[in-house]
Amino acid sequence: MAANPLARLSELGQSVWYDYIRRDLMSSGTLDRYIEEDRLAGMTSNPTIFQKAIAETDLYDDDIQTGASDLDDAALFDAIAFADIQNAADRFRKVYDASLGRDGYVSLEVAPTLARDTEATISEVRRLFKACDRPNVMIKIPGTREGLPAIETCLTEGININITLLFSVDRYREVMEAWLSALETRVERGLPVDRLASVASFFVSRVDTNADAAIEAALKSAKSEADRKRLTAIRSRLGLANARLAYQAWIETVRDSERFLLLKEKGARPQRPLWASTSTKDPNLPDTFYVEALAGPETVNTMPPHTYDAYRDHGQPEVRVEHELDAAREAFATLEAFDIDFAAIAADLEEDGVKKFADSYHGVLEAIAAKREQIQAD
Repeated sequence: MAANPLARLSELGQSVWYDYIRRDLMSSGTLDRYIEEDRLAGMTSNPTIFQKAIAETDLYDDDIQTGASDLDDAALFDAIAFADIQNAADRFRKVYDASLGRDGYVSLEVAPTLARDTEATISEVRRLFKACDRPNVMIKIPGTREGLPAIETCLTEGININITLLFSVDRYREVMEAWLSALETRVERGLPVDRLASVASFFVSRVDTNADAAIEAALKSAKSEADRKRLTAIRSRLGLANARLAYQAWIETVRDSERFLLLKEKGARPQRPLWASTSTKDPNLPDTFYVEALAGPETVNTMPPHTYDAYRDHGQPEVRVEHELDAAREAFATLEAFDIDFAAIAADLEEDGVKKFADSYHGVLEAIAAKREQIQAD
């Protein structure tokens, strides 16, 4: 049994991915060490991560200085991102090969400005996947209503897809339907499905951030001590409840379904739920709160650096993703009893997530432009 808590999660069936990318991770050997010592099995990126890496360090200044003068800021960002994604994918290639394509993926996100445009998203996914030119790259598509047909189309074409910004079980069911339909189409066409990989990124702690605000508002107008106790009991618990019910939906729709078993006979692997946004936002909660609660087989947990380090230091690995299911259902019953509209909360989270990533994308371009001006002035 592995003593390292991160490695122990692997033994329990959960793959640990790193929610971060920066050039010095590769150049310093840190990423290689994580792969060897912690059994790190993949990496995710998003516009916010790239914005911080480019704007807050000098690691990319040489790229910006030597960037072709005929490249605009967006094209230069592409060149920087492709180089990092390819470098990381090469580091993870041994994981990909050893796991026969189950793990070892590095994710790159479609420009979030396209989140409401199906056809533009499809075109961009094709472009990014071709440019990265690695079998162990996943392209991230936001799980918006407009993203669903793009997800199905791109999976049907054999592109590995990471569906991101999922906040509700209802939308997650639609994502699983798109994935199943894509695999069935490939089988009908005689195309292979054994190396087509996909994960569905279910955001966790952000749910609590918004749900707790609604719960606090309800507490102010609670009419009895019993009502206050009932509401207080679900504070900072909706994120876990939501994720655990999503896992139950996965069991029903994927793991135990006849529909998937037929695909499995053709070599298909399950689309796994990926727990994202697992850092603790509430200072009153333990720093490994969400990671501890969602350990379970056939799942992925992508952790930002501080959560990753905290779990390596004092994580207590145990399969808990199916714990407290009655409490999870009761949490949603409580929301309904107090007229708290979770569907509206999820919709707001999706809209806010798209906006934040779009802002970060624009921030990356602004940082590149600013550094170009600085270099020219010097």
